[in-house]
Amino acid sequence: EGWRAGQVYAAIDKALALPPGTTKQSLAKAELKLPAAAGGNPEGYLFPSTYPVDDKTTPQSLLAAMVEKADKKFNAAPVAAGAQRTSMNTYQAVTIASIVQAESATKADMAKVARVVLNRLERGMPLQMDSILNYGLGRTAAARVNANDIQVDNPYNSYQRMGLPPTPIDNPGEDALRAVMNPAPGDWLYFVMVKPGDTRFTADYAEHQRNLAEAAAHRQSRSPQSAT
Repeated sequence: EGWRAGQVYAAIDKALALPPGTTKQSLAKAELKLPAAAGGNPEGYLFPSTYPVDDKTTPQSLLAAMVEKADKKFNAAPVAAGAQRTSMNTYQAVTIASIVQAESATKADMAKVARVVLNRLERGMPLQMDSILNYGLGRTAAARVNANDIQVDNPYNSYQRMGLPPTPIDNPGEDALRAVMNPAPGDWLYFVMVKPGDTRFTADYAEHQRNLAEAAAHRQSRSPQSAT
């Protein structure tokens, strides 16, 4: 769960002992059954699971199996009903699930993170989530974002752009999707992991600022420089 398409392509190349880049190049002839909204981009629809590999397996067949499994999972009755309850189409639900997957420190946090995303969307607030911007910048989801980064003109700049990103930002698993379909009740608009096992959710910006300061202090206390 949470791998980006590029990581999936690399894993397929390795599993099939193919030169790097082979799977990505095979996309054009894979004829994947993606929703129209995806625009041919399988991000979000390479469903995380275990897939059998034998001497007849090709990149196209593996990608097709992943997309087929995603299609079955995403169009199952519980997901379809959940999307309808929250006035989303399936592609939007998968996109939110990908954000929840990237932003959640633990599975226990997912339903709360989903609620924060939905609350922000409902209030017309920018999502302002680093994982989205980092995807657009080609960096890991957890990379530190600075003041210069948030000024970048990028369709995935969730600090500057309103609404959801153009595509999912990874391939979410069932737990993340379930969290989107059944978000926790709450008015939260902000969250931050202060330290492992301590993610704090709040609707109060001043409280969030205090939590951010505490998180920064905790990181500083664990940095190599602080030990010298």
